[in-house]
Amino acid sequence: MPPFRLASGDGGAAGIGAVTLPPEPRANPDLVGHDDPARTLEEAARAGRLHHAWLIAGPPGVGKATLAYRFARWLLAGLPPAVPGRPPLEVAETDPTFRRVAAAAHADLFTLAPSLGDKGGKKEVLRADEARAALRFMAMTAAEGGWRAVVIENLEQSEREVVQNILLKTLEEPPPRTVQLLVTSAPDRLLPTIRSRCRRLDLFPLPDASMESLLARWLPELSGPDRAGLARIADGCPGTALALAEGEGLALQGMVEEVLAGLPKLDPRRLHVIADGIAGRRDAQALSIFFALLRRAVAAGLRQAGRGGTSPAWLAGRSLADWATLWDKLGRLADETERLNLDRKQAVLTGLSWLSAR
Repeated sequence: MPPFRLASGDGGAAGIGAVTLPPEPRANPDLVGHDDPARTLEEAARAGRLHHAWLIAGPPGVGKATLAYRFARWLLAGLPPAVPGRPPLEVAETDPTFRRVAAAAHADLFTLAPSLGDKGGKKEVLRADEARAALRFMAMTAAEGGWRAVVIENLEQSEREVVQNILLKTLEEPPPRTVQLLVTSAPDRLLPTIRSRCRRLDLFPLPDASMESLLARWLPELSGPDRAGLARIADGCPGTALALAEGEGLALQGMVEEVLAGLPKLDPRRLHVIADGIAGRRDAQALSIFFALLRRAVAAGLRQAGRGGTSPAWLAGRSLADWATLWDKLGRLADETERLNLDRKQAVLTGLSWLSAR
């Protein structure tokens, strides 16, 4: 399922109460549900066997960037000793290193994340000039005489393969006492040479209990059933759950369920109402969230059928191969609509027409 992004604007999710957003990953003191990979990093550093590059992979919104910054912060703080009963890689929020990392003001930390660029654009990407800046950073000596860290978020969103080829040089000839933390939701979209030079660390979706605890803290005004619904469609990824809350994900999920329940013959008048409801939202992410939820439902149905379980009735309307092709087409339609700034209502109508076509 493609990544969700937190909507900007009002700072709250319409119709579901207040949303208490956690800090950005670089300033987040909490890492929930990923103690094992955190300990892997800590033990490697303490034993003097720290690999120069780590590929932190996992689904969107699961906490990959939070772990990357947590480790970088701990490393730059001088490997603080573990405290019994406390989570690994912990640095106190009052520590100067914590504050400098949170403020993007630490001289030995370089971060790289997708952006729209100075000339604007429709899609955030990692750019070649920013990757070259990372190389220049790694060519210098440490400002504070200790470790240096480079955090690269969403590496799969690169400007073609140029960025990855630029970064490959530092992976082949790593500078001393420098660790590179490459964060990705799609490791298969990276160059094989990138993957082969990194030690991979996979993060997995959180269990239901952890999700319920986090959502109760972040969405206190949301009812228990609605929080459970968010957790279900977020597939154990707290960042995705927050993005869905901000983007009216529950309402959009209701539209998805209505569409699928009406298959194989959909009422054209109702489809126009749904398309208007999506295209007319102030949040432009509504379309990408709708298509992501629709593709999630199709993928879940395909998995159920493939495992021999009870699959939804609408799945019988076409072959599994056709559903798989449609899943891919819907993804490309959503991507092209966002990238080329196409008419959102027409994109929704086009995708729904594909669903009802035999």
